[in-house]
Amino acid sequence: MKAILHADKNWGIGKNNGLMFKIPADMKFFKETTTGNVVVMGSNTLKSFPGGKPLKDRINIVLYPDGGERNDCKIVRSVEELFTEIDKYPPDKVYVIGGQMMYRTLLPYCEEILVTKVDAEGDADAFFENLDKNSDFKLVYESDPVETNGYFIRFTTYKNMNIKMR
Repeated sequence: MKAILHADKNWGIGKNNGLMFKIPADMKFFKETTTGNVVVMGSNTLKSFPGGKPLKDRINIVLYPDGGERNDCKIVRSVEELFTEIDKYPPDKVYVIGGQMMYRTLLPYCEEILVTKVDAEGDADAFFENLDKNSDFKLVYESDPVETNGYFIRFTTYKNMNIKMR
């Protein structure tokens, strides 16, 4: 399984249940990477999408303990049920896309983390673990800086050197 996100200088990932920056290059990368695959999220992430609708052209699995049944995404009620559902798919096709609690819960099980680093501060109220200070993760790729929509970004890839097995 993998995780995909963008983070500011302080590893902030969101503000007021939304993204902190509008970065077309990052959105394009996210869409190209996750389309045709499985995305895993918490209920707040689903609620943050336009109309609370799941992402198109992807299998959406949502941990939503109090959520009702839906025919446009797979609702699971517990972490145990989440793992059972995730295990139905090849690990390299599964992407954790948020939010903060989902990332925190699933990070030890993610083999690879794709982070678009934004060289700015977004006044975040939700954060991702600083992988540069976590000895279990190794930076294995970092792009040259790209300027997009007034921000400098770098696409990075971290590998989990101590992946947890279920």
